[in-house]
Amino acid sequence: MFEAEIEMERRSSVLPLILMLCLVAAIAGLATYIIMQVRERTPLNAEQASGVVAATVQERGPVMIHFRTGLVKPSADEKPGDPNYRLLEKAGIVKLGKLAQGKVQVSITPAGERLLAGLPDFKTTKEDDGTILYQASLARRQFVGIAGVTMMGVNSATVDYNWKWVPNQLGDVFDAGGPLVKSFNLWDRQTLINKYEAEFYHGDPTRSTIALVRNGKEWKTAAQ
Repeated sequence: MFEAEIEMERRSSVLPLILMLCLVAAIAGLATYIIMQVRERTPLNAEQASGVVAATVQERGPVMIHFRTGLVKPSADEKPGDPNYRLLEKAGIVKLGKLAQGKVQVSITPAGERLLAGLPDFKTTKEDDGTILYQASLARRQFVGIAGVTMMGVNSATVDYNWKWVPNQLGDVFDAGGPLVKSFNLWDRQTLINKYEAEFYHGDPTRSTIALVRNGKEWKTAAQ
């Protein structure tokens, strides 16, 4: 009888403790849920946007050009009479022969070989027609900073940001504001800009806009 009373007292003292622990767990779970809901509805800030936008800008990769050496003949994507070849010659990168039956003998110079070999994205390919295809980068985009964030909804935003070009030595040759490009007439300068990646690589930063969406706890570009 005495032992039964002790057991009942023990159970009666443990039950409130269990109920209290359950209540604490429920409160903690509710608090965690509320915090997560609030966090998921927190507007995007400039610091969060910076990481996403900077990565997106870097992913775009460098601006690339290509040209050929050897006996180059006109084709849909290669016109040895266009100003890009003459620009490369003015820069001392290639040497052009005389036009004969629509074809031009293009030779790489020693200075051109040295310049191109120092570029990280440079490569050559032997073509079926005996020419050598040269591919090289001119410039990369660099993220500068966030100019503004506009929430379009709880989980979407548009971000205004600034970026600039970071040209290499070959990019300096194709700089639309540089002396080599400016030495061409207006028509040739427009051709270099519209077809052959000439750009104001040393100009002021550019303002662009990107759409971001919230994916759970993270933000990503809307296109992904």
